[in-house]
Amino acid sequence: MRGLLYYFVILIVTIGCNESVVPPSVGIQISDSAIKPFIITDTVQYDTDDPAIWINKNNPAESLIVGTDKAEDGALYVFNLQGKIQSDKIVRGLKRPNNVDIEYGFILQNRSIDIIAVTERITHKLRIFSVPDMTPIDGGGLDMFQGDTAADYRDLMGIALYKDRSGRIFAIVGRKNGPRDGQYLAQYLLESTTAGQVTAKLIRKFGQFSGKKEIESIAVDDELGYIYYSDEGFGVRKYFADPTKGNDELAVLGETGFEADHEGISIFSITDTTGYIIVSDQQANRFQLFSREGTPGKPHQHRLIKSVLLSTDESDGSDVTSLALNSNFKKGLFVAMSTNKTFQFYKWEDIMP
Repeated sequence: MRGLLYYFVILIVTIGCNESVVPPSVGIQISDSAIKPFIITDTVQYDTDDPAIWINKNNPAESLIVGTDKAEDGALYVFNLQGKIQSDKIVRGLKRPNNVDIEYGFILQNRSIDIIAVTERITHKLRIFSVPDMTPIDGGGLDMFQGDTAADYRDLMGIALYKDRSGRIFAIVGRKNGPRDGQYLAQYLLESTTAGQVTAKLIRKFGQFSGKKEIESIAVDDELGYIYYSDEGFGVRKYFADPTKGNDELAVLGETGFEADHEGISIFSITDTTGYIIVSDQQANRFQLFSREGTPGKPHQHRLIKSVLLSTDESDGSDVTSLALNSNFKKGLFVAMSTNKTFQFYKWEDIMP
């Protein structure tokens, strides 16, 4: 079993500033050499899948992590930076919520709010909530991939939000299955109604699919204007986020060096143009870090910088920030799901010393 052993955290290990690693309630398999998380969250009811970090710009120490609990009677769970569930903010009764993403500064009835989007696989709807209050603003959900007749062509999975330079916010949505000929993903413009609800207008369909497995994880680099998505078992595909720039594929990352599935993607920013593209090598329990900026003169040539073994078990969702949040996460926070119904919080300096 790849040299793995069962790891049961049975102690609260105090680290530094009166904070501690939170023990999971169930055991997971990890390697002795794996980087350990600083905090492990409280457990959810069913099945963790994908996290998103909301930055409280007025008080970063009050930032939140929102994660999906994937089931037919699923939920969005909200955690503080100590990994504790914020019970008053949980959104329950979602129909197999899959992936989640957050964007800042959506204009709703002439006021600026932060929003979170989550895909509901069973209903084929995109759900939109305001953050941090978790109030629904979608009129019960936005129908996606209307007109597609195959049932699994409408089962929603991946979601990423993109804010362009003019301030417009788009949703890039994926599904369980779809065509291979450049029509797998859909991009919708999110707009406000006079009644204070969000609507979605289809702008384009794009994106190749190998047909090997499925496409789930999607990430957008707002500053550089690129979309990345994991074509599982094949590689990470790259496209322009601005639909006016066309639908040509720009690059494929990680065609080699992955054990099986390419999964969760997150973007770590060092500057506005430099940093890392972090991709989960799911079955290897590793995360592969590629150069965000490419190589000199070749912005779409993303070399592998580092491969890190973490204590997550078969992680297929992650998020990251380079901002200082509190005394524990001074250089950034990396969050990844694990199959023991938890999310794991890592200090960035533990991943990249």
